[in-house]
Amino acid sequence: MPAPAFTIRPATPQDIPVILRFITELAVYEKLRHEVVATEAALQHSLFGERPYAEVVLALEGGIPVGFALFFHNYSTFLAQPGLYLEDLFVLPEHRGKGYGEALLRYLARLAVSRSCGRLEWSVLDWNEPAISFYKKLGAIPMDEWTTFRVTGEHLKQLSEPESD
Repeated sequence: MPAPAFTIRPATPQDIPVILRFITELAVYEKLRHEVVATEAALQHSLFGERPYAEVVLALEGGIPVGFALFFHNYSTFLAQPGLYLEDLFVLPEHRGKGYGEALLRYLARLAVSRSCGRLEWSVLDWNEPAISFYKKLGAIPMDEWTTFRVTGEHLKQLSEPESD
């Protein structure tokens, strides 16, 4: 379990450097470092700008950030309720196994309930067995019948263009 000085709090603009560090370290763990193009300026705009698109909470040990969760609202038409989508969950390797990941998920679950959300959901890489086992232990259910689709880069630009006759 976490040390007595363990806390979770919402991130502030002053936390942007540590948020970017955690994003980068997560990408290294997921073997996706080459895909990280995020900058502090982009995080400032998207997390704390005029229209924030996501939120971040930090897990701290003795006041030092050791993990984070980045999430945003989505919406279920079937439930006619908002939901929370967890984009990233990361705890520094040397702090894993102390309960920070579970505490971050429990924090988000409480937040989802307080915001009248119908669900909390996320994706996990299929090779990440430690994370999959951890999530299942907490009662999460894999949505094996769903396939995630994504459009990015040039394909996104092409899709956004009006159809030509």
